[in-house]
Amino acid sequence: MPEPIYLDHNATTPLLPEALDAMLPYLRGRYGNPSSQHVYGQIARKAVEHARAQVAGLIGATAEEIVFTSGGTEANNLAIRGAVEAHPSRRHLVTCNVEHSATGVVCTWLEGRGVRVTRVPVEASGRVRAADAIAALGDDTLLVTIMHANNETGVLQPVAEVGRAAREKGVLVHTDAAQSAGKVPIQVDELSVDLLSIAAHKLYGPKGVGALYIRKGTRVAPFSLGGTHEHGLRPGTENVAAIVGFGVACAAAVRDAEWLEELLAMMRTRLWERLRALVPGIAMNGDPEGRVPNTLNVRFPGVTGPALLHETPEVAATTSAACRDGADVASAVILAMGVPHAEAMGSVRLSLGRSTTDAEVDRAAEALAAAWKKLRAGAT
Repeated sequence: MPEPIYLDHNATTPLLPEALDAMLPYLRGRYGNPSSQHVYGQIARKAVEHARAQVAGLIGATAEEIVFTSGGTEANNLAIRGAVEAHPSRRHLVTCNVEHSATGVVCTWLEGRGVRVTRVPVEASGRVRAADAIAALGDDTLLVTIMHANNETGVLQPVAEVGRAAREKGVLVHTDAAQSAGKVPIQVDELSVDLLSIAAHKLYGPKGVGALYIRKGTRVAPFSLGGTHEHGLRPGTENVAAIVGFGVACAAAVRDAEWLEELLAMMRTRLWERLRALVPGIAMNGDPEGRVPNTLNVRFPGVTGPALLHETPEVAATTSAACRDGADVASAVILAMGVPHAEAMGSVRLSLGRSTTDAEVDRAAEALAAAWKKLRAGAT
């Protein structure tokens, strides 16, 4: 049996070969500590700073505004917790009810420490109404944090509209861009954000490295203490090889942005059309247009997503559900969009990538449809 068709690029992407090639020298002879003053250290430091500029180039920032982290989760923690600690007099946050746990759990943790949190709901499209988020801003609001693209549906949120209004009120703006960076154009000034999180492994870089953009003049307190690395905000010796790979992946995303976005959107449409022709009653979760180009989240009628994927070993994908105590639980994101529980249980996330082919899209659609028909036949 051939390897399964990989349609889980929102979980992680394969490492770009050119990123791996760039990393290897820093795992071999160029092993210096970038904080060391001798030649070995300075070679490493130069590589880190070059990568910092490459990451900044992806989002229209300056290199000095990029802080390297261990990934998107740490970047979100540093942004949100760091902002709260640096501004103790303002104790209100605004977020939305479909955030990734890397943001949602942080907000809940801060609630337990006296911070008031307003969670703005999404509409049936999976999108926050900008007016609702803006209306939630008050005199004591410190920060609004709304993800740029949802990790399950791919739906893009109105970060720029909310950001402009928030900044007029002196409110900081953070967005988790882990699922959008490298998929759609991002310019921090156009988004009106002060803080933005990126994860390397979501855009063909290595795992275990990410970045937080911090607009010049924005105060953030570190939650790890130690040395003065990364502007004193993230102490510890930098992972030079991973940072180098991250930088190359960002440069590749800039270089390939136009054709890659078009290609992914075309393949996503092809997959949706094939599934719609083969599975009567199938439905799409979320706005069909306002989403990142690679993501398709669909509801298969009369079956559960986990059962469907279990019957489809030819496809490596994921459901929008979690498993708790052996019972299938519908995705909170899909339920928040007003989808009935029984229908939400049939949701599957299919996320495409650079290496996905038209032939794989067709095979995947046929395999999923065949599994759906088998499950439906067994249920009658």
